[in-house]
Amino acid sequence: MEKITSFQIDHRKINPGMYISRIDGDITTFDLRVKKPNAGDYMSHVEMHTAEHMIATFIRNCEIGQNVIYFGPMGCRTGFYLLTRDLTPATVLTQVKKVLLDVTEYCGEVFGASEEECGNYKELDLESAKKICRDYLHILESYSGIDSDFEYPQ
Repeated sequence: MEKITSFQIDHRKINPGMYISRIDGDITTFDLRVKKPNAGDYMSHVEMHTAEHMIATFIRNCEIGQNVIYFGPMGCRTGFYLLTRDLTPATVLTQVKKVLLDVTEYCGEVFGASEEECGNYKELDLESAKKICRDYLHILESYSGIDSDFEYPQ
């Protein structure tokens, strides 16, 4: 059986940052790598779940929202996938940084934090999502991806 694209990347060489995982026509899958793979420091379920609620809502409501196809967590708890249509990597990077800042500055209830809206609404914690977003924003602020082609390390 053919390996999927993400299993063909040497995860020992990936550091936190933003990468293009694949391009399918006009849809680009971005790897938003929050944690270093296999380093023992993973997002907890609550951190990942809450960050997903917050980032997904903000990104679908920002200026690129109409071009967002999907946003969701990686099962390994080291990052998220963001699928967009017809956007440059630099534009996506700029908007992801804005969204991360929006999450860190947000005061209010977690988006979708009710039994009607979420299948596990009791496992959400805004402060843990803010920490994940603040840490990842710090990585992206010093990230030189804007000057690169967003490729995985070889």
